[in-house]
Amino acid sequence: MMFAYLVKRLFGSAMILLGVSLITFVLLYAVPADPARQMAGRSASTETVKNIRVQLGLDQPFYIQYKKYLTNLVHLDLGRSYLQKSEVSTLIAARLPASLLLMASAISLELLLGLTLGVIASLRPNTKLDQSLMLVSFIGVSAPQFVVGILLLYLFAVKLAWFPIGGYGTWEHLVLPTMTLAVLGSGWYSRMMRSSMLEVLHQDYVRTAQAKGLSSIRVVLVHVMPNALLPIIAMVGLDVGIFMSGIVVVESVFGWPGIGQLAWQAIQRVDIPIIMGVTLVSACAIVIGNLIADLVAPLVDPRIKLR
Repeated sequence: MMFAYLVKRLFGSAMILLGVSLITFVLLYAVPADPARQMAGRSASTETVKNIRVQLGLDQPFYIQYKKYLTNLVHLDLGRSYLQKSEVSTLIAARLPASLLLMASAISLELLLGLTLGVIASLRPNTKLDQSLMLVSFIGVSAPQFVVGILLLYLFAVKLAWFPIGGYGTWEHLVLPTMTLAVLGSGWYSRMMRSSMLEVLHQDYVRTAQAKGLSSIRVVLVHVMPNALLPIIAMVGLDVGIFMSGIVVVESVFGWPGIGQLAWQAIQRVDIPIIMGVTLVSACAIVIGNLIADLVAPLVDPRIKLR
């Protein structure tokens, strides 16, 4: 059954990636900006621009360009950057470790903060403590990332000089961008965990466990937490893809050399192969994250069956 489930999911994932590639290609094809003009420069003649378009294959019909792109994808070829003159796969591979490091540290911190706040709030519902924690989580969810990043930079890097202003290479460089990303994520996780915990706490089997005289700690850890964590597992799966594609602002603010910064530079310069490559890598991350979440869920709750 596991093998059949994996085959089914892999086929579905392939269709999703095909759809993502088609939609992205259509949108980029419709963009009025001309990559050939970007490469040639403002002072280049019309003939020069035309020759560059022919060399890049941009003069061909849409379906021919897309067919060529899919053929290259089958051979794991993401194309070549128009402006950097390098393979897109090489550029992404060089930036990927930095993004994965930031993603892992940010998800770990937001889970630690969010789940802790959510559990505490759920065990003291409708109290001042609960209301205060939910207010903090609401502020965290509402705060724009660039505002949080700039405030953290001003306080901890400029005023207190505890951490470097930006860059990459040591754990000190990792702290502020991780905190910036974790502020938003921890707010979502705390609210979700509180809601999930309150729902489980009112189930009959929890009341039965309490009636048997089990300690509150054991009831929470053994009977409540495993079931309350199920929606959190699904959120973590989505978070993987979100972090891979949605940290452009944070990487730009802190000068973090990840694929988000690479994508932003490519968008500014209309470097279509890089934009397509980063989009597909992010889509793959979402698909893989969701698949891992689905495989982990039965381990937490044996009642869940993979079909």
